[in-house]
Amino acid sequence: MALTFALDPSVDPALRDGVLDLWADVSNAGGAVGFVPPVTREAIRPELVKQFAAMSEGRMRLLVGRDEDDAVAATAFFSFNTHRLMTHWVWLYTVMVHPKHQGKGYGRDLLAAAAEAARGFEGIEAIRLTCRGGLGLERFYGSCGYKEVGRVPGAIRVEPGDDRDDITMLLPLARLD
Repeated sequence: MALTFALDPSVDPALRDGVLDLWADVSNAGGAVGFVPPVTREAIRPELVKQFAAMSEGRMRLLVGRDEDDAVAATAFFSFNTHRLMTHWVWLYTVMVHPKHQGKGYGRDLLAAAAEAARGFEGIEAIRLTCRGGLGLERFYGSCGYKEVGRVPGAIRVEPGDDRDDITMLLPLARLD
């Protein structure tokens, strides 16, 4: 069964808790979403609060995918540029699919829904994201149409002695109008 996507859902305790659970589960399964295992919901909460605050200020938007049980199963946050020379593209952050749903094509569905949503944002021509090297994520994003446009060797320190590349990917958005 496919996920149901919603852009800018109402932020209520159920959504907050669903995103916290998703983020913790993805992180603890080894997902590269800003934390390393083991991590708790309480350790993640301050980062989520920052993202929700940015949403309330209009600097971020949230795309949520829900599964057949209406549970939060996938997310992607859009972050808008404030620099006047870079307002034609958005960042995509915290791109996650719950581990129990991986391998079902939901990651591709999430990225397709994100591209469709971004096409509806006034003046947006591309999506940029970064990913952690060493996990093959750049191959996955590449298979979804993203191109590697930059790499900083060793920029992400997962732990002492384990430095990973910070890889920047870009998806130009073809206008459908």
